[in-house]
Amino acid sequence: MSRIAYVNGRYLPQRDASVNIEDRGYQFGDGIYEVVHLYKGRFIDEQRHLDRLERSLREIRLPMPLARNALRQVLQEVAQRNRVAEGLLYMQVTRGVSRRDHAFPAHPVPPALVVTIRRIKPYPASIENWGGDAITMPDLRWARRDIKSTNLLPNVLARQAAREQGAIEAVLYEESTGMITEGAATSFWIVDAEGRVRTRDLSRDILPGCTRDALLAELREAGMDVLEQPFSRNDLLHAREAFLTSATSFVKPILHIDGQAIGDGQPGPVTRQLFELFARHVQGSLANAA
Repeated sequence: MSRIAYVNGRYLPQRDASVNIEDRGYQFGDGIYEVVHLYKGRFIDEQRHLDRLERSLREIRLPMPLARNALRQVLQEVAQRNRVAEGLLYMQVTRGVSRRDHAFPAHPVPPALVVTIRRIKPYPASIENWGGDAITMPDLRWARRDIKSTNLLPNVLARQAAREQGAIEAVLYEESTGMITEGAATSFWIVDAEGRVRTRDLSRDILPGCTRDALLAELREAGMDVLEQPFSRNDLLHAREAFLTSATSFVKPILHIDGQAIGDGQPGPVTRQLFELFARHVQGSLANAA
């Protein structure tokens, strides 16, 4: 069965779906996207993702393409039409179709909305064989990394560099300070040399990760301490543990950085605890939605 996509008000076989060549997302990257994990038919942290979508759209002065309830119905319909219970849903909103000009269209046009979904493997039952290695790279992205823009060329190049070195992620750092920002497509965390869980504080320098936010809430609910403050590449290389979070990675241990083992090169006790904590969050999301 052909996968079904939603494109500007229509549900279409994905092989037949298309957008106008003058869509501003295609020509300028003038748009916003979100990726949401679907677990047993329920979207994990859906509210957080829709809140972030609205925030990003406001930051680039683009209206929501649909009222929130209508958009949620579209997301559910795409999942149901594709018969996907465990998957990743992608939605993208652009400034729409108009004659090519860098400035906004002189006469506003309807924003364009595309939604697709694909199946993925189930949430991992164990942290074993879930981790991977990473490399570090200078952060070459634009100054508004807090906006989930479709402009992803630096991220693409960073991820490709990681893949060519047998790694799963590129951890980005500011060349001027050596401070870690985040992964090319993930939030990044360490358990530092003193045993403290640390991740960078929110600002225009990093994306406000939805999984990051959910894990922080779970940490605090469990009474665990966490520091939201910058840390350096040197701190990273001397950390006891390192891990990343995202809608696709959940809590994923990083075992080596630039070929150097983090800790003993195995998932550490804190990362294991947080993996289990987030697994309960996922299960709890299902229970709360029932």
